[in-house]
Amino acid sequence: MSSNSNKQPTLKKLARGLTVTSVMTGSTFFHGPPVLALGLTKLFKKSAKVDETNIKITNSWLGVNNWLIEHVLKNTQWQISVDESLDLNMQGRYLMTCNHQSWVDTTVNQYFGLTRMPLTRFFTKWELIFIPFVGQAFKILGFPMMKRHSKEQIAKNPALKYRDMEEARKSCEQLISQPFTLLNYLEGTRFTQEKHDQQQSPYIHLLKPKAGGLALALSILGDKIDALVDMTIVYPDGIPSYGEFWLGEVPRIAVNLRKIDIPDWVLGGNYEDDAEYRARFQKWIDQIWTEKDQLIAQMQQNFARAPVGSVTE
Repeated sequence: MSSNSNKQPTLKKLARGLTVTSVMTGSTFFHGPPVLALGLTKLFKKSAKVDETNIKITNSWLGVNNWLIEHVLKNTQWQISVDESLDLNMQGRYLMTCNHQSWVDTTVNQYFGLTRMPLTRFFTKWELIFIPFVGQAFKILGFPMMKRHSKEQIAKNPALKYRDMEEARKSCEQLISQPFTLLNYLEGTRFTQEKHDQQQSPYIHLLKPKAGGLALALSILGDKIDALVDMTIVYPDGIPSYGEFWLGEVPRIAVNLRKIDIPDWVLGGNYEDDAEYRARFQKWIDQIWTEKDQLIAQMQQNFARAPVGSVTE
């Protein structure tokens, strides 16, 4: 009896893992080739219709993932809160910031955003273009891809600094003609306690924010976006790995979205070359991050008080 009871969770986990792997693999092979094939046509002629079709195919792929979350990982409790001031829609243009703890963060973002916001894109390294299928899909779908240069390289050749900025500008400008959500993980890396301690971060739940990427995006897109959205993700039972999530081993996830008001002085500033503006911008981001740190603590407390099995939105 005890032997069977010990095996049961393992068998359930194995069955769940096989189901998720099979469905996701099949979905990727079904949706991937059309995206790549249509993307090749853009080498000869740019087409808004092709871009629209590729986004629909990608959203269909994300829809399969969401179906798995809702029907195979159905034991995960979600607590989702959206600021009343946020009027999200599929035709909007949004910049989004988010805390970063795990690869699961992107899946959580996609789960929430699929039916509420345009396809979420984020800055990626140009080197990813060489990863089969994934890198090409990022490029085809309009993810801003950056050829980032090290401080040492820029020191030897200062022109590289402005080349990086120009690449970012071109990438952002390509998004303007369509609805978009552009995500920026301000921490620049996934949170770990070790990184937190090394930084001597002044925040309890966050690493120090890196403001430069958001400053650049706001300088290019600021007057064209509908909202600056801050997403906060909390895993009350510990930060999960990607595998743990898809095996259904994440019992609870809390998500909060709030609108960040953009002061008039933010738009049009020169973050790179204006020291006074840069200091003021960093102070503004620090305030946002302080509020976010307090919000995370509040979300953890709220989830702790929530009845077991409850799901709110």
